[in-house]
Amino acid sequence: MRVYKKLLFIFFVFSLFSCKKEKTTTGRDDSEIRSRYFQLEKIGWKSREYSQKVDDINFTATEVPIQYYILKDQGTTDLFKVDSLYEANKQERVVEFTFQQDQEKDLLSDQFTGLPYANAVKYMAFAINNDFYVVTSKNDTIPCNGVSYERNYKIAPFQKVVLFFSGIDPNEKIQLVYKDKLFRKGTLKFKFKDTFTEILL
Repeated sequence: MRVYKKLLFIFFVFSLFSCKKEKTTTGRDDSEIRSRYFQLEKIGWKSREYSQKVDDINFTATEVPIQYYILKDQGTTDLFKVDSLYEANKQERVVEFTFQQDQEKDLLSDQFTGLPYANAVKYMAFAINNDFYVVTSKNDTIPCNGVSYERNYKIAPFQKVVLFFSGIDPNEKIQLVYKDKLFRKGTLKFKFKDTFTEILL
């Protein structure tokens, strides 16, 4: 009988400590993190948009803070996890780039690219990243290390790619350079003037 009492006592003590530990890890105050992300949202996640028009095609570059994509993927239930993911990836930059024709014609047709439609789609999906690079304020050239082509199957009147760049200090000002080989419109430059990290301080 004494053995059972000892086991019951040990089990009781163990359960008290495990409950106490659970309470301290979930009750952390995330108000500081929440405030930082609220400030970014208040300014506008996609407010840094720059456009250029060449002939009848509009080229628009939008720098989106990496926190936007992390929150979109992870949600807001565990902001400590979101913040740690940001810290691990804060040297990444994401730029959404759209192409739109004035009369909303399909830009991937041979009328605009000089390529068969299937080849133009392949170029957007697999080769267009070679047409983009970033120049930092320190004159470092950073190549595009990834692209995601958001194919819309002729539903939307534009084409969109999401560009990924690595190894850029979060306080660094950047200029996106696009050497257009698909539509043959020359070299376009989009200078992003300020960084989002000033808001986070």
